[in-house]
Amino acid sequence: MIPLDPVPRPLDSLTQRGAPDAVALEDKAGTMTYAQLERAVGEMAFALKALGLEPGDRVATWLPKTRTACLMPLAAVRAGLVHVPINPVLKRAQVAHILADSGARALVSQQARLAVFEVGDVGADCQVLTDADLTAERTLPVSDVGTDRLAAILYTSGSTGRPKGVMLSHANLWLGAISVAHYLEIGSEDRVLGVLPLSFDYGQNQLFSTWAAGARVVPLDYLTARDVIKAVERFGITSLAGVPPLWVQLLEAEWPVETASKLRRLTNSGGALTPRMVRDLRARFPAADLYPMYGLTEAFRSTYLNPTLVDKHPDSIGAAIPFAEIVVVGPDGAPASQGELVHAGPLVAQGYWRDPERTAQRFRPAPAFAKSGGMAVWSGDTVRLGEDGLLRFVGRDDEMIKSAGNRISPTEIEEAVLAGGETGEAAAFGVADARLGQAILVIARGDGSRETELRDRLRRDLPSFMQPARYDWRVELPRNANGKLDRTALRASLGEGK
Repeated sequence: MIPLDPVPRPLDSLTQRGAPDAVALEDKAGTMTYAQLERAVGEMAFALKALGLEPGDRVATWLPKTRTACLMPLAAVRAGLVHVPINPVLKRAQVAHILADSGARALVSQQARLAVFEVGDVGADCQVLTDADLTAERTLPVSDVGTDRLAAILYTSGSTGRPKGVMLSHANLWLGAISVAHYLEIGSEDRVLGVLPLSFDYGQNQLFSTWAAGARVVPLDYLTARDVIKAVERFGITSLAGVPPLWVQLLEAEWPVETASKLRRLTNSGGALTPRMVRDLRARFPAADLYPMYGLTEAFRSTYLNPTLVDKHPDSIGAAIPFAEIVVVGPDGAPASQGELVHAGPLVAQGYWRDPERTAQRFRPAPAFAKSGGMAVWSGDTVRLGEDGLLRFVGRDDEMIKSAGNRISPTEIEEAVLAGGETGEAAAFGVADARLGQAILVIARGDGSRETELRDRLRRDLPSFMQPARYDWRVELPRNANGKLDRTALRASLGEGK
């Protein structure tokens, strides 16, 4: 178990956490030692520096889990830049929005992906690059920047509007990596399978926490559960992180007993595990410790449940992770046994990129009774604190749709539905789904005669995880006193709580 050193360092110092000849990364192309990782990051940083960008400029990546995608978070900050990872499953319009909103001065992608762009999608002052453009014979040394400097902008959907960029500093990312590596007890002998998108805080931290422990990460873009099983067998994986829909797939698949026994650690976030899933995972992977977790991109990670407590408390999200202070605040602003979860401490992000209004709504001073001062993240989630000191998730106060581990804005779905004229009014909701956690339901005005046309268009315009599963067509949609669609009444008409 690595020590809990509370002093942050520049993020690219992670290359120095492992023994020089230990393997830092392994994929189908072979292995990369920590010494080779340091060299590769330095060379990539030198190539980025040679582009003539200014300190603090943003460099975006729109890539699958290539080695460039894995190294860029460290290389960008070593070159004095800010990394903006873009989910590889996003479509052209969404990528164009992130590039414009972040003011990206460089985009690293692949020729096939770049071919989908239309005129105006990429700004005139944004250089477009591929892996081949990031080679150099010289290197940059480990940076010595202040750890409060911005290191990354991760785009996450809000309950309204388009995705917003969460600003994370070197300290946020470094201390998050140390915290996770510590409480997960990752050791240098561990082999961590990275199946989650590197654009997610959860997926990206798999790189950082693995390297913080001097261990080995194996990035994997998978299509089926069988791909994951094969990777566990081939690479001798000991640690696997997932979201509930992935666990459903893996539990339905056939696992050789010997392969299942290789896993020593399972971690879950992006949605709650049901007590039945907890039992099934414990039965299928008896040698693995199970870590249920709860987190926010705005504060990286908030809570985890110690594996020794999982069987007795399968409904709990646990208690605060190291370096985090979690308090429950009632409507009157006082401590409460049930209320809003508020996260304070050094893991709190720096706010939303170029969005002071939404930053002020979510990032507010910590409650007076909190031990940590400064700004805190007010989650909007209601939790209950038990006499056992453990937290239970009660409900989400906003209308965010959380499907297959993805946070999806209802407004973004509604804008896409309305863009083609198949209907004049629509409202999107998340409804309970055993496999996805939540599926997307759209209530729309009309007779449904153009539903096939609508579905065909959205398959072209939206990624698979944002596709509505069902449409509910109605002659009229209710309105409130302000003339707006009455979302409360629409939700109530579905026969389930918000």
